[in-house]
Amino acid sequence: MEVVINSIDWNSGQDQLLAIRHAVFVDEQGVPKELERDEHDQAALHLIARTADGTAVGTARMLGDGHIGRMAVLPAWRRRGVGSALLSELIRIAGDRDIHGLFLNAQCEAESFYRRFGFVAEGEIFADAGIAHRRMILPTDEV
Repeated sequence: MEVVINSIDWNSGQDQLLAIRHAVFVDEQGVPKELERDEHDQAALHLIARTADGTAVGTARMLGDGHIGRMAVLPAWRRRGVGSALLSELIRIAGDRDIHGLFLNAQCEAESFYRRFGFVAEGEIFADAGIAHRRMILPTDEV
């Protein structure tokens, strides 16, 4: 693969993390800037995907309750395994930390991506920041 996935401290890495999230969620998808950031960032586990030259191209986070979110990969790096590497690492870390009941709110167009990792859709479709989402859970035996 062309990228390396590492955890990154929010305090030292927030500029890089927010740059990716802003480019994907705010600029590309039209999410209001004030909805992109929240009170959970400080305490969350954050991952960053970097190219060999250190360029940040993707990010994801996981909260202590197993909520995965803020998965974002810059357009030029999509369909190259970056999102898969980020999600696989979050699942691995959850297993190492004995965190069960992983869940996320997937944009509906990304449901098939998460299904490949064993996530199962749950409940009705709902709008979040004007984008159709569905809650997905990873059955406990998958972690």
